[in-house]
Amino acid sequence: MAKECDNSSCTKEDCAGCKEKKENGIPKEQCNQFSEIRRVIGIVSGKGGVGKSFMAASLANQLAAKGYRVGIMDADVTGPSIPKMYGLKGAASADENGIRPMVTENGIKIISVNLLLPTEETPVIWRGPVIANMVKQFWTDVVWEEIDYLLVDMPPGTGDVPLTVFQSLPIDGVVIVTSPQDLVRMIVKKAYNMADMMHVPVLGIAENYSYVKCPDCGKELKVFGESHIDEIAGELNVPVLGKIPVDPEFASAADKGIFHTVQNEYLTDGVRVMPELS
Repeated sequence: MAKECDNSSCTKEDCAGCKEKKENGIPKEQCNQFSEIRRVIGIVSGKGGVGKSFMAASLANQLAAKGYRVGIMDADVTGPSIPKMYGLKGAASADENGIRPMVTENGIKIISVNLLLPTEETPVIWRGPVIANMVKQFWTDVVWEEIDYLLVDMPPGTGDVPLTVFQSLPIDGVVIVTSPQDLVRMIVKKAYNMADMMHVPVLGIAENYSYVKCPDCGKELKVFGESHIDEIAGELNVPVLGKIPVDPEFASAADKGIFHTVQNEYLTDGVRVMPELS
C-alpha cells in the first residue's frame, strides 16, 4: 500500500515514487490506495497506425518473462486493442476498493475501456475531456496492487489524452514508436518535443514494419521504404530499441487472442533501458 506524504521531510529516495509529486506546479493524481506502482512507462507516437499496442504488449511480455510484475493501461480509449490481443473478454469486476484489472495467461494485469463496456464492439463516442477523465480513473480507481512496470498504451498525437497522462501520472519515461517513412523525422520529433516539454525522459525509439523477410530466400524487403531511424535517433541522442519486421506470426497471435505466447526477440533492448526499480 502506498504511503502517505506530507511533502515536508521527504528524502530524495522517498519522493522518487511519491504519489503527491508535482511537476511544473501541477499535482500528480493519487493512485488507488490499494496500489503500489513502482515505474510508469508511456508508449507514444506522433501518428496512428505504427503499432503502439503491439509494442506495449511486446515489452510487457518480455518484462513478465523476466519475473517483473507488469500491467498495461490501455489509454487509447477510442481504439482499444489490448484485451483482444490477449483474448480477454467480459467485464472487469469491481468491489468496495475499486475496479479489478483482468489478468492475462502470462500474468499481466490489463485495464481497458473494452473491459468496462457492454460488448467489445460498443463504440466510444465521447468528447476529449470525458476520455481524458476515463484515463485518470484507470489510475485512481483501479486496484493494481503491486506493479513493477505499468505500461501506458497512449493514443497517437499530442492531444487531450497524452497531455492528461503526462500531467496527471508520474511518468518515468517514454518509448517512441515509429515506422520507416519519409515523414517519420517530423512525427518522431513531435513526440520527442512533447515529452521534453513535459520533462519526461525518452528511453528510446522503436521502429515497426521495418522490413518483410522473404520466406524463400530470406532477403529483407523494405516495403515501407528505407529506415531513417538511426540518423534520427542520433540527432536526438536516444537509442534505437529495435527494428521490428512485419511478421505474420505476430499478427496471427494477436488476432487469435494468444499474444501472451509472443516473445519479440527484436525488442530485447527495450527491456534493457527500463528505469531501475527503486
